[in-house]
Amino acid sequence: MVNVIGVRFENAGKLYFFTPGALWPTPGDFVIVETTRGIEFGEVVTEVREIDDTKLTSPLKQVVRIATEEDILHDKENKAAEKEAFTICQKKIADHKLDMKLVSVEYTFDNKTILFYFTANGRVDFRSLVKDLAGVFKTRIELRQIGVRDEAKMLGGLGPCGRPICCGTFLGDFQPVSIKMAKEQNLSLNPIKISGVCGRLMCCLKYEQDTYEEIRKSMPKEGKEVMTPDGVGVVCELKIITESVKVRIKKGDSFEIKEYPATDVQRLTPQNAPRPEAQRAEKPEQKQDTPEAAEIKECPACPERPPRAERPMRPEKPTKAEKQPEAPKPEKPAEAPKPAVSPWKMAVEQALRAAQNSADTADEVIEQPVQEAPVSEEPAAMPEAAPAAACEAVETVVEESAEGAETPLSASTEAVEEAVEDAMELPLIPLDEDDDTI
Repeated sequence: MVNVIGVRFENAGKLYFFTPGALWPTPGDFVIVETTRGIEFGEVVTEVREIDDTKLTSPLKQVVRIATEEDILHDKENKAAEKEAFTICQKKIADHKLDMKLVSVEYTFDNKTILFYFTANGRVDFRSLVKDLAGVFKTRIELRQIGVRDEAKMLGGLGPCGRPICCGTFLGDFQPVSIKMAKEQNLSLNPIKISGVCGRLMCCLKYEQDTYEEIRKSMPKEGKEVMTPDGVGVVCELKIITESVKVRIKKGDSFEIKEYPATDVQRLTPQNAPRPEAQRAEKPEQKQDTPEAAEIKECPACPERPPRAERPMRPEKPTKAEKQPEAPKPEKPAEAPKPAVSPWKMAVEQALRAAQNSADTADEVIEQPVQEAPVSEEPAAMPEAAPAAACEAVETVVEESAEGAETPLSASTEAVEEAVEDAMELPLIPLDEDDDTI
């Protein structure tokens, strides 16, 4: 076991442990200790206590002495010198036109080193600045770049709650904070409302996270079915602070949202799940079974099977080659073809064919040699009734078909054929030797 004390070198700074040795300082006393940076002036925070040697990662350094009045006065002089060094460093930064912001200056107790803390968006080449500062102060100079959280911790200030920021009063180390914590605590995800003075997520989101996680484990998840005093419902909202649950319950054709304490809501399991009405109706009937019915339901004992050697041989299954061909399926009777042309259209086509045949016959007659015959001065009379009758017959067939008259196709066809035959009986007009026209 080893005796240790906790010492801090800054307000709300990190806690360091040292062995008091033969000394016995009390909380609030100032001590002089040796660190990696040299001799430092610090304040005792924890009283002397024993710690197991196995918990120590490295051997602890011993306290040099308890601070005297001269040591306290020297520390105050260093604080005043830090303000002057801060003003000088700002002027040098402006002269070198460096993109950096000076935050704080710190003197070591033995005045062998001066530390300048600054913030910048990226890396800064401050080698020429270090040379100028070393020429002014005639001591060792160190420039350290820090983040925005460390800057807020050194400068201090008031948080959104109206109290001094936590990191500047009592927080020693920064705990990791994520946006998931704000979601689990049902906070607004507006960056302005959940960000601190430093522009990062507020450290206080971590304070209640463990409590929220424990309470959430004992409550059903959103979207799950649960059993409530009013029946089965679906969880739509969790209220961690009041430990209550909002459930959506179906009431007929609509839904109703009710709030229940977390203790009155149970997760839906096969044991407490509601049974269908059919099962509820069947269950009492099964209980009322009589012994006679039970005897009827008992299946008879199966006869003992003979040994394998005494069993009859099973018939062999036919191979693929021995299988009989399947009978051809009977073909379906062909359906009668539907007429593709209407009756009136067929009549017109027949009339046109007849007229075309008559024209071909007339051409053959014209090509034969014409015998000379006495030409009469009287013009031959051409009957106009036959062509007119043919045209009237065709028009009559078309009109009757259009009007939907039930005229038989044979009658219309005969009328057209008679008109065409009358036209064929017309006398031929003799040809004039000097004229090429008929």
